[in-house]
Amino acid sequence: MKTHLTVVDHPLVQHKLTIMRDRETSTASFRQLLREISQLLAYEVTRELPLTTKRIETPLCPMDAPAIDGKKLVLVSILRAGNGLLDGILELVPAARVGFVGLYRDEETLKPVQYYYKVPAELGDRPVIVVDPMLATGNSSAAAIDLLKASGAKNLRFLCLLAAPEGIKRMREAHPDVPIVTAAVDERLDDNGYIVPGLGDAGDRMFGTK
Repeated sequence: MKTHLTVVDHPLVQHKLTIMRDRETSTASFRQLLREISQLLAYEVTRELPLTTKRIETPLCPMDAPAIDGKKLVLVSILRAGNGLLDGILELVPAARVGFVGLYRDEETLKPVQYYYKVPAELGDRPVIVVDPMLATGNSSAAAIDLLKASGAKNLRFLCLLAAPEGIKRMREAHPDVPIVTAAVDERLDDNGYIVPGLGDAGDRMFGTK
């Protein structure tokens, strides 16, 4: 992708995001909207997947038709909230390989703590899309990409629902080669490291937990 940051300002994306921000939106609706918006964002983040041609027969004649080239795409979810984006994208790209990075944020230091890591083989030969709804401090996202690069990943993109300027800055400093695709860049982080105005804790709202 040509730029480090892409904000998807499509009207459908922005409308669905507004409903998700509303504190009165139910868990079921939030989950469904996240699935829908992930598919719209996936359209942008997969825009530059490599294409080749394959010979097919239409009902009328043979033709050389475009098809995605290379090894299967890898989707990597930063647990647990990343699974909300993952599910929607898998509906569009059901053959994608899937990996998981388990990180939680230490509430005192705001630093990521790793508790799980499982990814497909041959990451160096595959496009890898890392998904997490919130890019807040950027510490967890940068740490997840550190792990993936250590496993050989070279062609990486990061997809999120909301980003804070602080998180974008952190990612640009740590991984300037990893493009970010998001639905919105919000104002700032609060003293607890939450995005403002944001939409609250994406994992809690998706799973109905506190």
